[in-house]
Order: sequence, then structure tokens, then C-alpha cells
Amino acid sequence: MKKVITYGTFDMLHYGHINLLKRAKALGDYLIVGVTTENYDKGRGKLNVQKSCIDRINDVRATGLADEIIIEEYEGQKIDDIQKYGIDIFAIGSDWVGKFDYLKEYCDVVYLERTKGISSTQIRDLSQRIVEIGIIGSGRIANRFVLESKYVSGVDVVGVYNPNQASADAFCAKHELKIASSNFDSFAENVDAIYIASPHKTHADYIRQALNKGKHVLCEKPITLSKTETESLYELANSKNLVLLEAIKTAYSPGFTHLISLVKSGCIGTIKDVEASFTKLTTGNLRELNPQMAGGSVTELASYVLLPIVKLFGNDFCDVRFFSSYENGVDIFTKGLFQFKQSTASFKVGLGVKTEGCLIISGTKGYAYVPAPWWKTEYFELRYEDLNNTKKYFYKFDGDGLRYEIEEFLHLINSPKKESYKLSIKESTAISSVIDIYIKGQKTTLI
Repeated sequence: MKKVITYGTFDMLHYGHINLLKRAKALGDYLIVGVTTENYDKGRGKLNVQKSCIDRINDVRATGLADEIIIEEYEGQKIDDIQKYGIDIFAIGSDWVGKFDYLKEYCDVVYLERTKGISSTQIRDLSQRIVEIGIIGSGRIANRFVLESKYVSGVDVVGVYNPNQASADAFCAKHELKIASSNFDSFAENVDAIYIASPHKTHADYIRQALNKGKHVLCEKPITLSKTETESLYELANSKNLVLLEAIKTAYSPGFTHLISLVKSGCIGTIKDVEASFTKLTTGNLRELNPQMAGGSVTELASYVLLPIVKLFGNDFCDVRFFSSYENGVDIFTKGLFQFKQSTASFKVGLGVKTEGCLIISGTKGYAYVPAPWWKTEYFELRYEDLNNTKKYFYKFDGDGLRYEIEEFLHLINSPKKESYKLSIKESTAISSVIDIYIKGQKTTLI
């Protein structure tokens, strides 16, 4: 008897899952299906799982394809199961090509082609709906987005749009999508929502086109380079009852959201200052260093460092000043200084200068310290005059963090309220307004 094993969450069971089980079963004589527990899913960064483990087991059993169902509870269990059950073939979807090659020491590993373009009408449980997302752009962040989306239950990336058809085709083939288009209208007609991962200058136009097509929009930061443009687009989204969300992943991560809640509660007293830095050394023929594509440290990185400032102080500053160092038409380093009525803030961003990338929030009773890379908030401390009172907090920041913004985007789509408290329209607009001031250059001193 040839034994086959496969694993999955199998949440909101649909034809894609069923076809994978059919293909796995066809590989042998006896199919064992491992269904993940809630705790294991949470531990591996799987978000938004709708159904309990028992319900998902029952759904798999109802297909009649599994000869035996087991529960996957811990990292490394696959090796134990393969040996325990005498498995001949491990089968998994082609989304994970290469991921499980380490199992070849124990059995054959087969990557099964996924069922492309599962539509919401194909969902077995009509009380839940899979949101089909199309991506505008096919660069580095778009590739990461597809991979991260697999960790969020209830969404499926089905297509890509790029004015260059060859680029769209290559991206589509790589990620096994069903749509590759250089025609925006036909692309938009076949998706529920759109993720914009194109160059900064194109964001506003794509957002407007998508909203006018009735599509929810998740747009990479900065959402636009103009305060007026950002305001008008949020107004358009509101008028159509659509979600428009800026994709600053830090804003939606568990550690950062808890940090903001804590310091706002008064645990370090009245907040008087915020210092945030985000720098990296970048070289080569990249968009980030191209002045024709709005490259530079501020347009690329300032959305992150401005996030804690606007979350805590808003946009009602008395003055702001920037000090920048330029090379080849882009700022490779910028320091920003804010003066509010009763507080101050500062930031550093750099693509060609490196400094400590920490976040410090200073209060009248103590301060919050988040070490680098603070924008992937996994750990922070609340420190006080009496060192014995220091409190330490630990959180998971899974993968690239894009799964957190995808989860929030999905939540808003399925919610009557279309605005996120984690990054409000007012806060997103405030970030745009500061970038707008910088681009106009009236407050900038060259160094």
C-alpha cells in the first residue's frame, strides 16, 4: 500500500482545497490529511482563520477523500508523522515549491499545481466569502505580497496588472495566477479589491481608477505625495463606501499597536518627545535612488518614522524643519525636527547613511524604548527612574509583516466601518502632508 500525506488549514473549504486532496489521493492508495490546530496556525503566523479545528476536520471528512485525518500541532511534526505512519509521498500545493525539500530524506515530495482563480461562487460555505485581490505592479514588494497573502485566510491573489504585458505574464506564471493584463479595465473587472504596488508617482491615478471601478484599495506607502490628493481620494472612497487603506505594515502589527495603546494610557506620563530612525545603505540602479521616480529617503522611508509621531501628536505642529544631504538628485539622508505646542519630535531617514534604528518615546514619568528594527516591533521596554520598575514586552512579527495589513484590509472590507483605527484617515493624511511639505522644499536646509 502506497501512503500519501498532506497538510493544511482547510479554512472555508473550497474547490481549490478539494482538487488538491483529489490530486494527492491519486498519488497512492491511502491518503492521510493533517489539519492544523488554532494554536499552531497562530504560532506560524496564519491570520484570520474563521473556523474551529473541529469544524475544519469535519469539512475535510465530508469530502470523502481522506482515509485518515490527523491533527498538526507543532513545528517539526511532519517528520515525525512521515516516520510514524510509514509515508511514501508527501504532497503539498505548488505555492510552497522548495519549502519542504528537507522531507526528501524521509519520503518522496510532490508539489501539486494549485487550482487557479478560485472564485467566491465556488465556496462551499456561502456564509463566508473569499476576497479576490489583483495587484498593480510586479516588483519586489508585489512578490512579497503574494507570499504573505497565503497566511491570511479569506483572501486570494488572482491577478496582476502591469502596463508591460511581458512583466505581467512573467509575474503571473511565477505565482500561478489566473489573470495577467496590461489593460486596466479588463483587469479590474475580474477582481474584488486591488493592491497597488507601483511607483510612488502612479499611486494617485491608480487609486482613483480603482475606486471609480468600485474596488476596495490597499495602496503601498506613501499613499500619495500630496496632502490635497490624499484628501480627495479618501473623500472619493467614502462617497462610494469603499475601503482605501495605506499599507504601512508597522501600523497593523501587534507589537506596535500595543505600544501606542500603552503610552497613550499614561503609563509613562505626558508624552513630550518622540525620536524615530530608519536608515539603510542602498546602492545600484534602483527606483529608490531615481529622482525621476520620486526616489529618496523621505519618500521611501518617512512614512514609517512619521507614523508614531502622528499617532501620538497628530498634525498640529507649530513648525517643521528638514536637513538633507543629496547625491545624484535624491536625499540620501534627512533629519526632520517638529515643534508642537507642548512637545517635540524628530526623525532620521537614510538610503546612504546608517544610524541606530530605534524608537524612543519620552514622557514625564518614564520612556518607551524600542530597539532596531523598531518598525518590526517584536520587543520594547518601558523604563523608569527606578530601574526595578522596567517592564519588558515581547511580540511576534511574522514574515515580512504584510500579512497584518492584508488582515486589516480584509476586516474592513467585511465590516460596515471602512476606516481603520490602527491608521486613520486623519493620520494617513497627516503623513502625506509632511511629505508634501518636504517635496516643496520650503523648509529644507541642505547639509
